[in-house]
Amino acid sequence: AAMHPEKVGLFSSHILVLLLKIFYPLVWLMNIFTKTLMRMVGLKPDMQKQVISREELRSIVSEAGEATPDEQHPQMLLSILDMETVTVDDIMVPRNEIAGIDIDDDWKAIMRQLNHAPHNRIVLYKGSLDEQVLGILRVREAFRLLLEKNEFTKETLLRAVDEVYFIPEGTPLKTQLANFRTKKERIGLVVDEYGDIKGLVTLEDILEEIVGDFTTTTAPTIEQEVVQQSDGSMIIEGSANLRDLNKMFGWELDTEDARTFNGLILEHLEDIPDEGTVCEINGLRITILEVSDNMIKQAKVEKLAS
Repeated sequence: AAMHPEKVGLFSSHILVLLLKIFYPLVWLMNIFTKTLMRMVGLKPDMQKQVISREELRSIVSEAGEATPDEQHPQMLLSILDMETVTVDDIMVPRNEIAGIDIDDDWKAIMRQLNHAPHNRIVLYKGSLDEQVLGILRVREAFRLLLEKNEFTKETLLRAVDEVYFIPEGTPLKTQLANFRTKKERIGLVVDEYGDIKGLVTLEDILEEIVGDFTTTTAPTIEQEVVQQSDGSMIIEGSANLRDLNKMFGWELDTEDARTFNGLILEHLEDIPDEGTVCEINGLRITILEVSDNMIKQAKVEKLAS
């Protein structure tokens, strides 16, 4: 029946219709008995609804995906289910990696950054991100004003700036996707309870959580941050996302207090380690290879025998 559902279904439907007519009086009596019993114990018949939990739905999608040659669609459905638990903190670009332009820089430096801007929208600030964020600069609009005015000054640059859209930390992706749609925004800065900037999230980042990485992305992918070695070990960048590592290798690294591989090690050691330090986390032997700017840049990972 599983191999040929249509043929078996069409054939058995005639038998089921006949049985339905024969046993209809019995079914009617059983329904009356069941409803009476439910009323006696204080339940209403209309409360009996078949509700599928998220985990049951995940199991259904996973099993359906095993029978489907295309693995992308089931994975997209599972990603949508995960949007309830994933927050903007899990996918945001960290503050130290935000591309921005300081309006106080000299004009040549500003033009150089505009010409090599990796994104269509970048942050414009004065002094630093902590001091004053002026807005989100639309690079195409800035160059359009340049062509129209035939002169390009800092005042012209400021006219191509949109007001900053701020996102509270911990906002679920499902909620933020709806907020982007409602407010007609595509990019926002994540702030903590004190108003300090923690990172940056775009609409594309959320969509990538559902459909996978776009080919046009300039950020390093998890495959680029993990280098497999001939002896079975691997070299992992400290900036690698823990959720991506768990998905890629089936690990169960804790993502509650840390978002990156560097954060996980620092949380475990409670100190900034020296190069050559060895530790064990969740069945993994981790050897620190490179430390710079108070961050673990690279580490060697070996899976311990269970």
